[in-house]
Amino acid sequence: MLNGEAVAMNLKAFALGRRAAHDPAQLAVFLGAAKAPTAARHISASLDEMIERRVAHLTGYQNAAYAQRYAALVRKVRAEEERVLPGSTRLAEAVARYGFKLMAYKDEYEVARLYSDGSFLKQVAATFQGEDLRFNLHLAPPLLAKVDPVTGQLRKMTFGPWMLRAMGVLAKLKGLRGTPFDVFGYTHERRTERRLIADYIALVDELTGKLSAGNLPLAVALAAIPEKIRGFGHVKERHLVQAKAEEADLLARFRAGETMAPMAEAAE
Repeated sequence: MLNGEAVAMNLKAFALGRRAAHDPAQLAVFLGAAKAPTAARHISASLDEMIERRVAHLTGYQNAAYAQRYAALVRKVRAEEERVLPGSTRLAEAVARYGFKLMAYKDEYEVARLYSDGSFLKQVAATFQGEDLRFNLHLAPPLLAKVDPVTGQLRKMTFGPWMLRAMGVLAKLKGLRGTPFDVFGYTHERRTERRLIADYIALVDELTGKLSAGNLPLAVALAAIPEKIRGFGHVKERHLVQAKAEEADLLARFRAGETMAPMAEAAE
């Protein structure tokens, strides 16, 4: 409550702390709804389930054809990996995970869909009590936000509850994604994201075309490079430069025919 900031929230936190010390069992019941399993918190138990869930997500993200592009990519890798090292799925898992990450980049249409498909409001209802909740969204829309003269980055703007309704409309326009009518698609960040998908598919084609039991660990490391491309805006740009430098080094080693010892099984 320093300087009178966030008084109500801090008082609630203080009360919960006292309840945790006095009656932890009751507090666990109170917080149960917020900790209840959701689809977002579920961890896939197998490669097949991982692929199935991501196909479903990409279908909602764009359409069935887009999702099948992803599924076909993973099937190709899985078949080739089985051929060179029967029983191994490490490369297929890496492509399933990180090919999806690149294909499901969070643009304006996807953010709108995630806010307006009902799951966000359900999670809020399970976490907070009361009917007088008011939403204020802090966003930096590329067509509206101004550039901060000091940082050179877009300044975030505050939007009231009406933005959730506007997002419902925007989400329905996802079919424009990647087309000449996609007004957001001309920004540097969106062009980069589409290029990353094409580059990744080309990389996977090269990996599967030269795959062997010896270079499989290198192939897995290359397929997992997108894990290092994190964040948004200038943060993502910085990570992308670093990731691409590492990718260039690994790819040079892969093309030179370098082999590595098989990777140890991951701990449970």
